[in-house]
Amino acid sequence: MLGWLPLSPPQHYGPWSTRRVTSPPGRRRGAGVASSAAYRGGVFIGSAPALATGSPLDQPVLPQFHLSTVWTSWSFEPVPLVITVWAVGLYLLGVLSLHRRGDRWPIGRTCAFVVLGMGAFVVASMSGLATYDTTLLSVHMVQHMVLSMVVPLALALGAPVTLALRTLPPRPRRWLLGVLHWRVVRVLSFPPLTFALYVVSPWALYFSGWYRLTLESAYWHEAMHLHLVAVGALFFWPLVGIDPLPGRVGYPARMMMTVLTLPFHAFLGVTIMGQTQLIGGDWYPRLHDTAMGSWLPDPLADQHLAGGLLWGSGDLVGLAFFAVLFTQWVRASMREAAREDRRLDLLEAREARQRAAAAGAYDE
Repeated sequence: MLGWLPLSPPQHYGPWSTRRVTSPPGRRRGAGVASSAAYRGGVFIGSAPALATGSPLDQPVLPQFHLSTVWTSWSFEPVPLVITVWAVGLYLLGVLSLHRRGDRWPIGRTCAFVVLGMGAFVVASMSGLATYDTTLLSVHMVQHMVLSMVVPLALALGAPVTLALRTLPPRPRRWLLGVLHWRVVRVLSFPPLTFALYVVSPWALYFSGWYRLTLESAYWHEAMHLHLVAVGALFFWPLVGIDPLPGRVGYPARMMMTVLTLPFHAFLGVTIMGQTQLIGGDWYPRLHDTAMGSWLPDPLADQHLAGGLLWGSGDLVGLAFFAVLFTQWVRASMREAAREDRRLDLLEAREARQRAAAAGAYDE
């Protein structure tokens, strides 16, 4: 139904949308019809444009990509949509439950989980980033960094496990605690293992046949997105340290592991920038044989741009996370100092009372 909503004409969505892009005669007629049916006034509606198919020649014809395209080309995918609705709904239900019984929940955590975390997940999986992620490697790389760094970090800052433990009934709470203490969870949250998974995963993705498989299969494509979020969550959740998860370490170790990710992102980005062999094989060159070939950039130049984006965005988010950890460390130190001051004050008051009592007994 959304696909047939009356929207504004294409000319209202930027200069690129006034250009008619059609398939050559006799080629990809089905894709052209699907593309025009899904495209309404500069906004993609439906799942067809964002799902990868078996061949580059089967891809929908897309207009030229601009930065504004991220916000004007949307594709509503069932899996990300269901995940978003359930995650946001359950989280807000827990917050509402706390407020009803008179307890408070920090608004910053709610904003981190709902607005930044799930909001970034929606943008990465249903905006123009998802629509063009099989057309431009540079767009996919931005999507990759959002899913593997921004989303997990923001979700961890929202502390959903703590919220669940405070709002669940006794029996489900015991089940959740049992899961948290499960041996498999302890192994998966072991910091050296999560660090290795986080560092090795992108190398395995881009320098094996896995990435080409995600271009050819819609199911592997969605699985890759979930994998990026899952690996990022395994790495960032114990490091954030708000939720009572196994694998939490002290602040010095957290900051050291965060700093260690920076050279790995840089090395991977520089490696991709220096590659002369195309990631994805002939997928991107064959897209030039379609109607999009008139505006698509050179595949190798786009790959170099993708490597630079991975390098820069990885370091940027890593430094931001380092700042978050440093702030948490300072606050934790201040709280510990305040507790120690209160303990010393109580100890001094007790000793003063004892001295006063002893002096009174001596005077008598």
